[in-house]
Amino acid sequence: MQHGSLIKNVRKHGPCVWQFRWSEKGPQGKRIYRKRVIGSVGEYSDMDAARRAVAGLVREINLGETQPRRCSMTVAQLCEHFEQRELARENTWRSYSTKKTYGVYLKRWVIPYWGIYELSAIRTIQVESWLRRLPLAKAVVQRSET
Repeated sequence: MQHGSLIKNVRKHGPCVWQFRWSEKGPQGKRIYRKRVIGSVGEYSDMDAARRAVAGLVREINLGETQPRRCSMTVAQLCEHFEQRELARENTWRSYSTKKTYGVYLKRWVIPYWGIYELSAIRTIQVESWLRRLPLAKAVVQRSET
């Protein structure tokens, strides 16, 4: 299990950002160094706030080391992963109401219809057709007169 490192990175243009760094073993056993920008210092004022924001990412990294990677994944598995990582209470990237709304969308429409399908088997045209059949209000497009 690893915790990674969190550093404040000074940018030439723009505000300083928090950067999370970690390493993984590659296919040949060599260490691969990874990094991801978490957010600006304005978003996360101190290291504790930034560390809370990467809690889901750290959990994902550590699970990836202990579980073998599967060749195929179903939409239901992807949704479960998304809920655990992105909709978790510790993840502050999305507001509470957005997390709740996404959860409802997944449970009400996505998982019941697409849950058993493998990701590799789904085509864009299938998703577009399904979206058009959903009983949702259509967006109103406003056109400006010239």
